[in-house]
Amino acid sequence: MAKNTGQGFRKGAVDGRSQFQAPNGNWVKRDAETGRFMDQKTSGDSPFKGVRKEK
Repeated sequence: MAKNTGQGFRKGAVDGRSQFQAPNGNWVKRDAETGRFMDQKTSGDSPFKGVRKEK
C-alpha cells in the first residue's frame, strides 16, 4: 500500500492498479481486480507516478 510521507511524495506502489504502454505510445492505467481500463495518459512520455508496470 502506498503511504503518504508528508514530504510531497509516496512510498510504495498504489494498490489495485497497474499500467502498460499502449501501441500508440500512451500509458494506460488498469484496475487489477476487474481488468478494466481506468485512464489513459496522453500528455508526455512519462508513466503514471506510483503505479506498478505490467510486464
